[in-house]
This record gives sequence, structure tokens and C-alpha cells, in this order.
Amino acid sequence: MVTTYTEALNFIHGRDRFKKAPTLARMRRFMALLGNPQDHLNMIHVAGTNGKGSTVAFLRDLLMADGQTVGTFTSPFITRFNERISRDGQPISDAALIDLVNRVQPVVQQLDQELAEKGPTEFEIDTALMFCYFAEHPVDTVVVEVGLGGLYDSTNIITPVVSVITTIGMDHMRLLGNTISQIATQKAGIIKPGVPVVVGRLPQDALAVMDQTATEQHAPIVALDRDFTVTNQPHDQWGERFAYRYGEWHWQHLQVDLLGQYQIDNAATALTAFITYQRARQGTVTAATIRQGLAHTAWPGRFERLNTQPLIAIDGAHNEPAMVELTQLLRRHFADNDVYIVLAVLADKQYAKMVQTLLTVPNVHLIVTQFSGPGKRAAATPLALEDAVVDHDRITMAASWPEALKVALGTMSAEDLLLLTGSLYFVSDVRHYFKDDEETDQSQQ
Repeated sequence: MVTTYTEALNFIHGRDRFKKAPTLARMRRFMALLGNPQDHLNMIHVAGTNGKGSTVAFLRDLLMADGQTVGTFTSPFITRFNERISRDGQPISDAALIDLVNRVQPVVQQLDQELAEKGPTEFEIDTALMFCYFAEHPVDTVVVEVGLGGLYDSTNIITPVVSVITTIGMDHMRLLGNTISQIATQKAGIIKPGVPVVVGRLPQDALAVMDQTATEQHAPIVALDRDFTVTNQPHDQWGERFAYRYGEWHWQHLQVDLLGQYQIDNAATALTAFITYQRARQGTVTAATIRQGLAHTAWPGRFERLNTQPLIAIDGAHNEPAMVELTQLLRRHFADNDVYIVLAVLADKQYAKMVQTLLTVPNVHLIVTQFSGPGKRAAATPLALEDAVVDHDRITMAASWPEALKVALGTMSAEDLLLLTGSLYFVSDVRHYFKDDEETDQSQQ
């Protein structure tokens, strides 16, 4: 039995992260022993290489604007573990988390003894805690983000009202496959018989996999750029503005506070999933709800402003497809500014390609560094990042990211942008640093 928050986290984080067996049998047994709480929830299931978190946030705020209470399950967290299980945007309390851990711990111990490969992994326990929490603290809708892949992800024991697949790109190849089609097949594993599917902007190979899987499962499917469309409507303020069209629904000048064409795609995918969900449950869709929900959405660590003068932002771009999107954002919004990027990346990512992609933007100055990776996962060294390029004119090294921050601030002008990126875990550290300073400043005033 655990009695403190620290003990609860130690129990969760002390479990294995992965087990290789491609099966959901252990997760199904785990949930059966807990009374299958997931069977009593109305859910939207969100998979994809990138954009899952932002799409969940847009969905949460659209549903809340409709007056619903909304649970969300997301990963990784930015500030505290509790963020992963939230109700109307408010993280689970420490006390509730302790109670849930005490509920699942005996079941985990039972499965450790019962199963040859041992009991549930860390993420399976996270998922079980979430299902139990929302069964005990009912909400109208739970938006569930897939942890990794889809087909064998521990969340994939559910039958949602709507399935969503945001993007498909090259990431986690060791676990998901080495081609777009193989990765898409894993993501398409969340498609269930008869359950409508909404997909974002996918490569043609990936869309073909989605269409084939949906046909086999008799699941209606709609896709961005084919069945629903967006048109960028540029303006001078922070954020993005766009027109949207899907069947009888069309709106002009929809506003989001997040930067990037990919955030327009995420918002449109979330909006289409919201419309699909509301239709399935005989709910309403109004222009006022749409505008309010989209405009209200914030998502920490996704091109988030931490400071205005000078402009300092963080972005959790952590793989090559995300870096491609990030460079497009920089070209579109910051072509007239020098951009100083402090980059730290986990060693198991395609960091050489990520460095090369960033340096395709001519006004980018790169300071490569490192951070303490989560658990046993190490960050790529600054030397490894620098060795990704032959021409070192716009790349420098720093032993630590606080040192890199000092170098950038000492070099840039008031009109320039400082961006820290490369990993969600890295920007979580940076965000802690800035937010703790903010709180210290406020307490001294």
C-alpha cells in the first residue's frame, strides 16, 4: 500500500516500459480483474505519429464549449505526471492518484505471479488508472491518446464512438516498421468494426492502408483534403486563421492560438471528429461552439511563447516529420528574423536528419546541446549532433542547455526568435526552468 504521492509515482515508474509480445491479452486480463471500467465510457480514440496531443486539446475544448465534461488521457506530461489524466483540463489530484494506485497495485501483484512474462508495464498501469478514474468520476466524454502505434497499444482494448488518426511519419521504426505502410498498419489497428474514422493529412501510401482497413471493418472513413478541406487565411496576429468545409458545414475565419500549418490540420481533424461524434450521439453543432472551442485551445510545449521581449518559444518537435513541419512554420512566420535554435534530441531519434532539416532554413543559427533523458533513455551528445553536417558555419556546441541559453541570449538581438526544441522531455525541463523563475519573480514582488 502506498501512502504518499512519491510512493505512488515510484510504483508506476518502477515498472518495465515495454514487453515485446504483440498481444493485448495481458491488458484485457488486467482490466477484467478491475471490472472492465472502460466498458462504461464514451470515448474518442486518437492515434498518429505527430499532432495527437494538439488534436486531443482541440477536441477537449470543442466538447467543453458544447457544455460537456471531458476527460483526457495524454502523454508524455510537460510539468507533472497528473496532467496525463485530466478532467476539463484539470489534472487528477495527488490524493485521487494515491487511491487509484492502491486499487490497482494488488491486481498488478497478482498478475506478476500469474503470468510468465510478469504483469503489466508502466503504460498499461497508466491506462488502467485512467479507465478506473473516469469510471469512478464520470464525465460525458473521454478523449484517449494512443501511447505508441495503435494495434497493440494498451488503450486499444476500447470500442470508441469515433477513431482519429492524425498523421503518419517515420518514427519509432524499431517497434512499428521501416516503411510508411508498415507504420500506417500499426496506427490503423485502432479502427474498429462500424466505428467512424477521421484521418488527417496522410501520405498516399498511409491513406491507402487506412481506406483498406476501414473497408474491411465496415467503418465509414473521412480524410483531410479529400472529404473535408481547409484553406489558410493568413493574418498578422499570433496564431492561425483558416476556412473549413465538410459536407453541409463550412465556416470562414476560424481562429486558433497555436502556430503552424500543421495546427490548422490538427484543428480541422479535431473539428471533423467532433462533428462525427456529435452526430453519432445526436448532439448539436453550432458556429458559436466551434469558434469558442478552437480559439480557447492552448497546448503547452507546442510552439509555446515563454517570453515576449525577446521572443522565446519552446516546441516539442521530436522527430524528422515534426522538424519538417517546424521549418515550414519558421519560413512562413519568421523569414525576416534571425532564428536561434537550442536543440537537444534523444539518441534513439533520427537526430542527424533533424539537424540537417533545421539548417535548410537560411536564417537559422543552431546551438546543439544535451539534457538528462527520461529514465534510461539518453540524449544525443552535442558532438554527435554537430557531426550531422559538413558545413559548421551556423552550428555551435554547448555542454548543457542552460549554457546554450546563455550563448543564444548573449548573441541575439531584441527582434530575433529564440526557440528551444528537439524533444518533449527537453522542453518540459525548459518550461520548468522558466515557469519556476516566473513564480519566484512574482513571490518577490
